[in-house]
Amino acid sequence: MTRAGRFCPAGYGYAPAAFAGASEIEAETLYVVGGLYGNGFALDAVQDMAAAERGPVSIVFNGDFNWFNIRPDSFAAINARVLRHTALRGNVETELAGDDRGAGCGCAYPETVSDAEVARSNRILDMLRDTARDFPDLRAQLAGLPMLASARVGGLRIGIVHGDAESLAGWRFAQQSLDAPDNLPWLDAVHAAAGVDLFASSHTCLPALREFALSRGSLVVINNGAAGLPNFSGTRYGLLTRISTGPAPITPVYGVRRGGVHVDALPIHYDHARWIEAFLSDWPSGSPAHDSYYRRISEGPGYGAEIARPGLIAA
Repeated sequence: MTRAGRFCPAGYGYAPAAFAGASEIEAETLYVVGGLYGNGFALDAVQDMAAAERGPVSIVFNGDFNWFNIRPDSFAAINARVLRHTALRGNVETELAGDDRGAGCGCAYPETVSDAEVARSNRILDMLRDTARDFPDLRAQLAGLPMLASARVGGLRIGIVHGDAESLAGWRFAQQSLDAPDNLPWLDAVHAAAGVDLFASSHTCLPALREFALSRGSLVVINNGAAGLPNFSGTRYGLLTRISTGPAPITPVYGVRRGGVHVDALPIHYDHARWIEAFLSDWPSGSPAHDSYYRRISEGPGYGAEIARPGLIAA
């Protein structure tokens, strides 16, 4: 029996070969911003970071830019600003765009996530969908967003997803999966089928950067975790993925070089105090979002940057 929030609906899937046929975004500097989660202050910071770059920046919001923006004005504002850029739909946008299909939040949570946590996420999605119903045109725009994109920066070909190389809500680009030896044959297969040098993802809400030596050469996988939430214990900044022919104007949290291209996780130093105030106004103590996220927003998750840092793994 499928349980809401625990499975991927059939419509979430795609073939890795779809990346090979997708039109490319050509950029000197590319920001991949996943998991904004309705944090308008993080969006402000991302736009300020792009403005501080030496040249033009292409920004791709790769899903779940909605989540905490429960108020109608916030829902409208976040979506209007994001949709000026290239955007992919995550599970949140996909479920907001349609009626309840029994998928809950569409997160496809693994069993390591508690039933209580899953139930709260399903409730947040239900509440946010109630807000979205007053914006039929926006819902139609969200429904029309693609699930994947391809880009080229320098000589690097990039597959951009919300989840993984086969599913919008897949977890095979989570840190635990990337480090599992039995995941290597799958990585080898999707690398060959997609024809990319790098996958940029989000969805799992915790970051990772790994480089793999596979049968057809090197593959980089970078997961930015969350742009709108802290990603490491004791921190108060989000992360975005920056891929560029030139170095970043700020110090990356970590990164690798591939063929002369910089692949970095950049900190998003949003206004934490104002974000906490806005969050508590919309999601007070006892609300599902407060119970699931307030501690992470305040203190960061129980996850260290040393876990996310790169390592070369040979197949």
